[in-house]
Amino acid sequence: MNLAERIHAEIASAGGWLPFDRFMAMALYEPGLGYYAGGRRKFGQMPSEGSDFVTAPEMSPLFGRALARQIAQALAASGCREVMEFGAGSGALAAQLIAELDALDAGLVRYAIVELSAELRERQRERLAHWGERVEWLDALPEQIEAVVVGNEVLDAMPVQLVAFDGQVWRERGVVVACQGFAFEDRDSHLRPPLETGFVPGTVTEIHPQAEAFTRTLARSLKRGAAFFIDYGFPESEYYHPQRRGGTLMCHQAHLADADPLVAVGDKDITAHVNFTGIALAGQDAGLVVLGYTSQANFLLNCGIAELLAGASLGERAMAHRLLAEHEMGELFKVVGFAPLNAPFDALGFERGDRSHKL
Repeated sequence: MNLAERIHAEIASAGGWLPFDRFMAMALYEPGLGYYAGGRRKFGQMPSEGSDFVTAPEMSPLFGRALARQIAQALAASGCREVMEFGAGSGALAAQLIAELDALDAGLVRYAIVELSAELRERQRERLAHWGERVEWLDALPEQIEAVVVGNEVLDAMPVQLVAFDGQVWRERGVVVACQGFAFEDRDSHLRPPLETGFVPGTVTEIHPQAEAFTRTLARSLKRGAAFFIDYGFPESEYYHPQRRGGTLMCHQAHLADADPLVAVGDKDITAHVNFTGIALAGQDAGLVVLGYTSQANFLLNCGIAELLAGASLGERAMAHRLLAEHEMGELFKVVGFAPLNAPFDALGFERGDRSHKL
């Protein structure tokens, strides 16, 4: 049974209509069939490599080297000796962080990776073999964490619920079978965006219960350390701005973007931007303190990337510039940091340009 057939069967067993978050979860993570569960290469610089998109650590090793300075500070402040990465992708960021943390003599003892994709785990094992048993893979979130947690482009890949506004009421958008393919269909629902003002008829947007639930679970587990998440997104007031009437849902395949998740199912990535206000509130409600929130450009500059650029080649500088440029990743990507309520510290990455007040 291929993925489309598997989803058709799931729709039938659900009575003919599947909530979008369940459809997205199957499209991305269905064992042996979903986008992240298959053998297709996802990360790379060019479509000629067979990849679909590029992430910051694939773009420039200076990303990981700068981030390592924040992690080193967090390790020292918390007394931890472990880093835990969620969704380590190709392993590029892990390699950069371990090498730089060792160069900084940060006292790193163990690097743990929580990775759901068996195929990506194997790629990571090959790339990180140099560090042997210092790198470990976990099947699930531990009940207690004493580590500095990192997640780069993890929250955006968590399934979202879709809601549509017809000018009078909100309805939940789900998926039905249509001509052997798929189509959207809206049904009555209690679901609403967290803001209720200014929406125009025809608005479709996302809500993020799974990402917020993940943050609450992490908060309950994080006994000592810190957590930093880097992703594209906005604070709530920008995310649900009336002019953003089409939402943020996007697909990526062969380095091209489209907004139709119902075609080429399993062959392309499906993402949504992060509502950082919801993530921050979820963390606070579960016992964390927000260390800061800022743009990726501000964060990396605070972490000393300008000094690293000074020693880089012209080509390396050109690639790293994309991490900072406002029209590239510098402004669209944001960073949010957390620590346990009883152990906050002045995090290096938010020293200048902190935007926590905008959350």
